[in-house]
Amino acid sequence: MQNQLLGHYLTLEEFCTCTQTYRKYADRIDPYPKNSEETIPALQALCQHILDPVIDHFGKDRFQLTYGFCSTDLKRFLSQKDPETGVKNGRVDPSRDQHMAHEKNRNGKYYSDRLGADCDFRIVGLEGDRLLEWILEQQLPFDSLYYCGSDRSLSS
Repeated sequence: MQNQLLGHYLTLEEFCTCTQTYRKYADRIDPYPKNSEETIPALQALCQHILDPVIDHFGKDRFQLTYGFCSTDLKRFLSQKDPETGVKNGRVDPSRDQHMAHEKNRNGKYYSDRLGADCDFRIVGLEGDRLLEWILEQQLPFDSLYYCGSDRSLSS
């Protein structure tokens, strides 16, 4: 399952293991979807409609996925503070983003009412506003796109 291609370029493993928090706590985090029958198609659609065209144009060698899928285990670690630094590991906000895709909580309800899938990415050597302009020019389909500055990742 981990080596499953989600589009032309990215595997499920790449999508689930790209965060710094995962790499730091990898031995304690299951990064993969539990609701794979709904989450995998959402990740595939994200790749097909947004990421594959971006990579086709700018190249796989310049594409950098910085935050992909957020599993329930990863969510738990993101909300905790690093024991050494006291700094929170990261964030996930299912009410606003779609990093948890179609995952469900213990009560069987989706973490996000928005459904779909989300990721943060950048193109090495290209300012974020140029990437944003290109996506808009190509009229790639998305329901939200977060631009956090020219030197930061784009969230789609």
